[in-house]
Amino acid sequence: MEKNNILVRGLCKQFDGFLLDHVSFKVPKGRIVGFIGENGAGKSTTINLILDELKMDNGQIQILGMENTNSTIKKDIGVVFDECNFHDVFNTSDIEKILSGVYQSWDGNLYRQYLQKFKIPEKKQIGSFSKGMKMKLSIICAMAHKPKLLILDEASTGLDPVVRDEMLDLFLEFIQDEECSIFFSSHITSDIQKIADYVILIHQGKIIFEEQKDDLIYNYGIMKCGKEKFASISPDDYIIHRVTNVSVECLVRDREAIKNKYKNIVVDNATLEDIMLFYIKGGAA
Repeated sequence: MEKNNILVRGLCKQFDGFLLDHVSFKVPKGRIVGFIGENGAGKSTTINLILDELKMDNGQIQILGMENTNSTIKKDIGVVFDECNFHDVFNTSDIEKILSGVYQSWDGNLYRQYLQKFKIPEKKQIGSFSKGMKMKLSIICAMAHKPKLLILDEASTGLDPVVRDEMLDLFLEFIQDEECSIFFSSHITSDIQKIADYVILIHQGKIIFEEQKDDLIYNYGIMKCGKEKFASISPDDYIIHRVTNVSVECLVRDREAIKNKYKNIVVDNATLEDIMLFYIKGGAA
């Protein structure tokens, strides 16, 4: 039985000045996988390759147990990009007429429930919507045909914190049947930290890590000490270090072990953003 809704192996794509370099990862059933990295790291390129909007140079991509080039899988995928692609003159009824003809599984009752829940005006033209309202509509449309896989590329962009929180709760509901999955690319690492089961970091076209979110949040830490004290710390005890004006900071994989080994050194908790910035902005390994 296929355990993954997305399986990517050895994915390569060459552009002028950029290489997506042997990218491999998985999105298990019933899980939310966060995809993070700086602008230009390869997130959107990877998503477009998964959706067969770009052609890979090498590698393999399976979606729902089938090759991603198989057109029959499209009905089971909901996709939201960072821009609303609906024409400005349409209203929500126009959108439903179009999408109900595209998706046999379209659920009109569910669509209208979402419109009411997220206060989307049904008579106004989409061109009059705020960016946040357009994003909400895009997410609603992606979910109203009951897909098995949601692929979200910066889908929470433009939403205020309250609405973002409501949407994140909706995503958590979506995966409760243990069959559906979400692949969620976002610059807002706090969103990823709240709902993801796994986190993938991509940097300059390469996967830096693919780890369980809880391992990152509950085990990683930031060790801080003076430059003299740093000289006594084994390089085996940290992943990356960076030097500030007054101290040295080290990203560590097991903060409790470091606290036990170095009694007089401060070891703080690390957020997902902290971890990402250490890897991307670096210092020295």
